Amino acid sequence: MTSKARIKLTGRDPKTLDGLCKQIHDVADRFGVSIKGPIPLPTKKLNIPVLKTPNGSGTGHGNASWDHWEMRIHKRLIDVGADQRTLRYIMRIEIPEDVNIQIQLIE
Repeated sequence: MTSKARIKLTGRDPKTLDGLCKQIHDVADRFGVSIKGPIPLPTKKLNIPVLKTPNGSGTGHGNASWDHWEMRIHKRLIDVGADQRTLRYIMRIEIPEDVNIQIQLIE
């Protein structure tokens, strides 16, 4: 039975995540390790309503006007064969600041 490494990438820019997935895929192909993915997971949407002015509409009558801001968190999942040399090269890939990566070993 071979072990796998499950890599979960999260970030705000889907193009950045897809570029990282391609780099991981290239490393796995170079060393001949099995790879599954990238599997796009559901996007999480964070909606934040913000009051435009502190006293409503600015006229003093208290008519509330709101701005609605949205941030989307994109996720990708990759399963790679857990070869020690392959994982060492995957950990050397430069990860941008706004991307979160989790690597979990699975038997």
